[in-house]
Amino acid sequence: MVTHRIVELVSTGAATSRADLARTLAISPSTVSLRVQELVDAGVLYEHSHGVSRGGRPPRTLRLHDHGGYVGVAEIGSHHARVGIIGLTGRLDRSANLTVDATAGPEPTLRSLASTMSELGVDVPGDLRAVAVALAAPVDAQARTVVQASRLATWNGYPVGDWLEKQLDVPTVVENDVNAMALGEHYERAEHGFDSVTVKAGSAIGSGLIVDGRIYRGSTSNAGDITHTRVASAGDTPCSCGNLGCLETVASAAGIIRLLRERGVAVSGTPELVTVAGQGHAQAMSLVRSAGRHLGEVLSTVVNFVNPGAVYLGGALSTLEPFVAAVRSQLYEGCHPLATRDLVIEPTRTGADAGVIGAGRLALTAAFADSAAERTP
Repeated sequence: MVTHRIVELVSTGAATSRADLARTLAISPSTVSLRVQELVDAGVLYEHSHGVSRGGRPPRTLRLHDHGGYVGVAEIGSHHARVGIIGLTGRLDRSANLTVDATAGPEPTLRSLASTMSELGVDVPGDLRAVAVALAAPVDAQARTVVQASRLATWNGYPVGDWLEKQLDVPTVVENDVNAMALGEHYERAEHGFDSVTVKAGSAIGSGLIVDGRIYRGSTSNAGDITHTRVASAGDTPCSCGNLGCLETVASAAGIIRLLRERGVAVSGTPELVTVAGQGHAQAMSLVRSAGRHLGEVLSTVVNFVNPGAVYLGGALSTLEPFVAAVRSQLYEGCHPLATRDLVIEPTRTGADAGVIGAGRLALTAAFADSAAERTP
């Protein structure tokens, strides 16, 4: 278990030296040195130059070995998928967008994904070492299945991880898309030494929580599902989950589009909503600001309870400054001053690649942990 955690911490950038590992894992430096040396001897890790001294001899920086190879990653929504290839040093090498109909069932989408992944990796040196898939649905990461999804109901209980592992013959990770996005965004920041919350505000609303550098999933893998929090302003509006008055009905792009149509304004989908609002359409802008306030109201409880160092806003709505401003304003209004004193509230930096970058970190951990298990005593 210690060996696995060392590989995970180095692969995500959460620890870059033996001293970092000892502090993070709360174990003795001698135990860390022993395990690190086993991984170095096995060719999983190597020590690269010298890090920054904090007093005394400068530490040597730990890196994952690139023996040639890559990991495959994908983010799957209801009607689109983004597939990518990530080198063993963590860089997104190439990617492709696919049009899919995931609502029709898992196997056609997974076959298309596996085929595209193979095509992208044709001329990449080395072999496919692991795969990670991020799905726009509740995911049981341990069972590697979708659970109680409304939009991807045909995926419920389907063995996604087992299918891909059998098809591609490599370790496979399955994760919720916003959890993957949260992990990717968290480690894109140099200042990732605190906990963070990442929100995806698009057709629906989702959020992921990173605690101590790891995805916090909760006891049933449902942590961060703020979209189905009831809010007074939503009244008895039916939600896709079957309940009434959820945040999604008033704070998501789908909710805004429904409200616009009720006012006689026809908007075909999220991209058009962003365009119309960005052009200053009065009713669209009013609803976008209201959506930001509703989201900020629910996030205030999260921020007060968790006290993270950052809230990152992603998804299509986060490209609209009035939406971001409304969320920020509501957080300052609804949170204790200590909770917001040093709080970073800003749009994500990873953009459309957030999910695949986060999935890449999960895949790299799986690939190198597998190597560590095979090569160390």
